[in-house]
Amino acid sequence: MTTRRALLLAPLAATLLAALSACSKGDELDDMRGLVLGESDLGRDFALQGTDGKRHRLADFRGKAVMVFFGFTQCPDVCPTALQRAVEVKQALGPAGDRLQVLFVTVDPERDTPEVLRAYTGAFDPAFLGLYGSDQEIRDTARAFKVFYQKVPTGDSYTMDHSSFNYLYDPNGRLRVIMKHTQSVADYVNDIQKLLAVPPAQAA
Repeated sequence: MTTRRALLLAPLAATLLAALSACSKGDELDDMRGLVLGESDLGRDFALQGTDGKRHRLADFRGKAVMVFFGFTQCPDVCPTALQRAVEVKQALGPAGDRLQVLFVTVDPERDTPEVLRAYTGAFDPAFLGLYGSDQEIRDTARAFKVFYQKVPTGDSYTMDHSSFNYLYDPNGRLRVIMKHTQSVADYVNDIQKLLAVPPAQAA
């Protein structure tokens, strides 16, 4: 992402974090590195097509910690960095890494065909799942997560500007933590390990 585009997105990111902070309340999770959420309507569910040929909702991943990231396959830096970090996080978790499901939601359904999206996510880890849908489905899903994205013309083509948060769910399907793109592998591992320890009794 260019410096100019980063500066344009920074106020939007700050506004989102401020709004989400209002949703936070007495932490049930101690010593977390990300923004811990209290009761919120943010990202309660989605209904999108997966690169595995199945249509998915959040309930399909119960029993696993889930990491959701919004991006696009022609992203020059932020998206590949986020997915490579996810690879390193999964490796650092050891055997528990099998209980982490990474979901990559495209904000560029025009170019990110199922084949393109499958090849892209699979290049990082075959278990990573790409999610896609119609323009309206992507808009609705992004709105549910308060994700910003927009098409930016570049000569005879275009790129996409988008926010770059990672959304972490506990194994009960409850969105618990939002991580910044700038946070380290160690930060992500810390928070995901604690989410994996959340007992079923804490289901929303």
